[in-house]
Amino acid sequence: MRTAAPAPRVIAVVGPTAAGKSDLGVALARHFGGEVVNADSMQLYRGMDIGTAKLTLPEREGVLHRLLDIWDVTEAASVAEYQRLARTEIDRLLAEGRTPVLVGGSGLYVRGAIDALEFPGTDPVVRARLEEELTLRGPGALHARLAASDPEAGRAILPSNGRRIVRALEVIEITGKPFTANLPGHDSVYDTVQIGVDVARPELDERIALRVDRMWEAGLVDEVKALDAQGLREGRTASRALGYQQVLAALAGECTEDEARAETVRATKRFARRQDSWFRRDPRVHWLSGAVEHRAELPHQALALVERAVTA
Repeated sequence: MRTAAPAPRVIAVVGPTAAGKSDLGVALARHFGGEVVNADSMQLYRGMDIGTAKLTLPEREGVLHRLLDIWDVTEAASVAEYQRLARTEIDRLLAEGRTPVLVGGSGLYVRGAIDALEFPGTDPVVRARLEEELTLRGPGALHARLAASDPEAGRAILPSNGRRIVRALEVIEITGKPFTANLPGHDSVYDTVQIGVDVARPELDERIALRVDRMWEAGLVDEVKALDAQGLREGRTASRALGYQQVLAALAGECTEDEARAETVRATKRFARRQDSWFRRDPRVHWLSGAVEHRAELPHQALALVERAVTA
């Protein structure tokens, strides 16, 4: 494949859900003869295809995608483990003289892959106590405590994400510092160009609603039923994924399917705003419009940005 200019060591395509990151990642990887390295925490799970908008094989256009479908739904996610896996893939591609294209909207996963980020250890006693409290009181009560002690972490972590809330509170207790204080400055371990895909909220909200409708039409409920039989409900991370959590509630009789569908739309819109806020705080991200009227131009603009960054 012809390369118009030397690629940077790593390209990262980031931004909120439904912005168009996946398609742009494929276009960049094709242009530079590289591979996509997944940075969506829920696409790491096998079988979680429809609800995570995982690209189909034809949509990948022959580009190899790494770190998809590597964990069972019963496995608890670990950012530290993801960091190890992602850097192994990045280092392999760089050693081959090829371009890693990191694609995803999980902000901490992106930072774990490309930044000088070390994760504090764990304390089994503290963790067990917090997890027991989570079971007894629910994630809302723990999230309120987190928001009071570390407002930035409270804004970044969904109130329903009990596992991440527990981890943040554990780190605060172990280190005596806010969870976000344990995140260092924006110091990369690789030469990286980060491209943020920007879509105005009205259009993004419309895309999210349409995406959820398409997920239901594509068989999300049946996908969740199949995964439930494989232990999804017991998976501390996977069971909290947007769409899956709501369908599980409907299957348990806690709400109707229509209510689950509407709540998936609402929760995804809230999540997209959190993603956007996270990436906006990183001054290294170069934002390009992913609006529908700019969709055809986006890959060309991204290539121009990458090539400018290399030759600068």
